[in-house]
Amino acid sequence: MTKTFTTLCLTMAAVLLTACGSDSGKFRIEGRLRNINQAQLLVYSTDGGLEGIDTIMLREGRFAYDIPMPAEATMVLVFPNFSEQPVFASPGETVKIKGDASHLREITILGTPDNKLMTQFRMDLNKLMPPDIPKAAEDFIRQHPESRVSVYVLWRFFASAENLNLKKASQLSALLLKAQPDNAWLKRLANGLKAMGNATDSKKLPQFQATDVNGKKVSGQQLKAEANVVSLWASWSAQSNDMQRRLNNLKHRYEGRLAIVSICIDGNPKECRRRVTERDSLQWPTICDGKMWQSPLLRTMGFCDVPENIIADKTGTIVARSLTPQKMEQQIEKMLKDDK
Repeated sequence: MTKTFTTLCLTMAAVLLTACGSDSGKFRIEGRLRNINQAQLLVYSTDGGLEGIDTIMLREGRFAYDIPMPAEATMVLVFPNFSEQPVFASPGETVKIKGDASHLREITILGTPDNKLMTQFRMDLNKLMPPDIPKAAEDFIRQHPESRVSVYVLWRFFASAENLNLKKASQLSALLLKAQPDNAWLKRLANGLKAMGNATDSKKLPQFQATDVNGKKVSGQQLKAEANVVSLWASWSAQSNDMQRRLNNLKHRYEGRLAIVSICIDGNPKECRRRVTERDSLQWPTICDGKMWQSPLLRTMGFCDVPENIIADKTGTIVARSLTPQKMEQQIEKMLKDDK
């Protein structure tokens, strides 16, 4: 049973436990995966169950993780291939994970009614073709409006979908709020969707003022180049790192024609500063206030997920948002391509 140190990078955390349910103030996850010997798993929380990001060591295919848990929380376990699985934590409970590391979509997570419900939902999705998944996710939410599993499904399949159906996502969040009016994460998602709607309707890049990791003032007035990007990233997100790498390459290629401001939702501003200045050498302002998903900037920008991005032209008009790293790169190249 090993619990590694907390690195305070994000706002999400997943847990794996085998507990003696006698300690009502802790939650435990334990697991066994076939076809894998040693690995490091990451865990974060979508709703404050873990402040930052933690690691779980897997040895000989087994792992165990204990964490103080005064209230229910949604944790997310990140595997070495960057696939994610949610774990629903409750004080004094133990969850068990079993499966094959080469077939992570089929692992079982059991131990509480919420985890059993989520496991069954995932198994049902495995039988569907991709175009049928959004309808199945919507049906699940409508059938289980009182379940916190539905809040995760809303986030995973609607609020963070690449092709966001804002109207549908907003309708489903309103449905869940009626059944779960005190769910803080759900409120945040609903507010983010509302802010995204406002930002989308305005067609203009939202104005903002902040301080970057080097103590310098940053504002929307600095985004007056031919192409302008506001990106949202986190150190634990593989797609985030891909997005920042592509932006870095584009910045060097189109020096003076591309302006960027990044927002990092890691929980440790000092570590973020070290990362962007020493390791990644990013040559543009990075904002990290340590408030993670509670940062007011996210509401201003209408960001609900990570990674995220907004692309605007030199007039501040939004030309695209919420693109994958590859499509973001293609959009910027299209805007800055020389006609010679």
